[in-house]
Amino acid sequence: MAETGSKTGDFKVTPWEVKGDIDYDKLVQRFGTEKIDSKLLERIRKHTGELHPLLRRGIFFSHRDLNWILDEYDKGNKFFLYTGRAPSGPVHMGHLVVWQFAKWLQDKFDVEMWFQFPDEEKFLFKDELTLEDTKKWTYENALDVIALGFDPKKTFFLIDTVHAGLMYKEACKVAKKLNFSTAKAVFGFGDDTNVGSIFYTAMQSVPAFLPSVIKGRNRPCLIPAAIDQDPHWRISRDILPKIGYYKPAQIHGKFLPGLGGMTEQGKMSSSEKNTTIYSIDSEKEVRDKINKYAFSGGQVSIAEHRKNGGNPDIDVPYQWLTFIEDSDAKLKKIRDDYVSGKLLTGELKAILIDEINSFLKEHQKKREKAKSQFEKFVYKC
Repeated sequence: MAETGSKTGDFKVTPWEVKGDIDYDKLVQRFGTEKIDSKLLERIRKHTGELHPLLRRGIFFSHRDLNWILDEYDKGNKFFLYTGRAPSGPVHMGHLVVWQFAKWLQDKFDVEMWFQFPDEEKFLFKDELTLEDTKKWTYENALDVIALGFDPKKTFFLIDTVHAGLMYKEACKVAKKLNFSTAKAVFGFGDDTNVGSIFYTAMQSVPAFLPSVIKGRNRPCLIPAAIDQDPHWRISRDILPKIGYYKPAQIHGKFLPGLGGMTEQGKMSSSEKNTTIYSIDSEKEVRDKINKYAFSGGQVSIAEHRKNGGNPDIDVPYQWLTFIEDSDAKLKKIRDDYVSGKLLTGELKAILIDEINSFLKEHQKKREKAKSQFEKFVYKC
């Protein structure tokens, strides 16, 4: 079983911590995944008619068994999607980017989405959270998922404490095949780790095969997530064939950085309030955070910037636009203008502020309407 993460040179990637200037080529080698090449992109395009911007720009860049998933799809054995959110606080833009991509997959391939809310996870791993806290955040986070427009007829919420009766028996099958030495190697557990945290690993594997159990036939599973979560599914991929189910396939995304940049902060984190944009932030909060905290690739003075231009490769507002701006032509013009010095740092920040606030204005309206839809999405046993 592979180790939890990668710590090479100046960057570190584990399921709990992401720091430094990430070398994604080295990360692919270390994790043993495969890069998404032009041949695979073309194969996806044949099914979808177009490529999502995050695929075109190499932001979703790595995979496990994606060719196999498409082979099964071509045979008529449709895959289902599985992703989730451990509720412990408000949703931020990094979450929304991945879920928007997952919705695109659902729409283009016309498949089910099984969305897990492991509401016991953060209770088990964090002393300061109660089960009442995680119940509240499950509901709040679910509103953001619904607001993105997932198909309510094909999207099913699994809430661990609510669906324990459905999931526990299947988790036991996983737990019987998972020894403690593997869990320690993958997740760094020690003698002082509570037994709930250890068993939780089995619960997290269940949605990768539960739809197969429910339908009474083996169904492929595709997990879209950021690449730091890959170690979680290595256990599932090792154990599920031993209990008669397919290995879950994966498609991995790069990290949306915190406003402070990857080197200083790592990926966006819910706990870093000043450098994180939440789905519930006001227009003023978005503007203030970006203007004050977003790391710039511009020069120290306007005159120098006009002369030498900015560096979009380290500029956080530009990096964010590569994740959220749909138009390749618009993104290229922004980059060219910034490099030439025509576009100033403040102007680039203003573009990002306008895009985020425009998106959040509509998202928050849909989020409010989602309050009447929550029960439609909760899986009925």
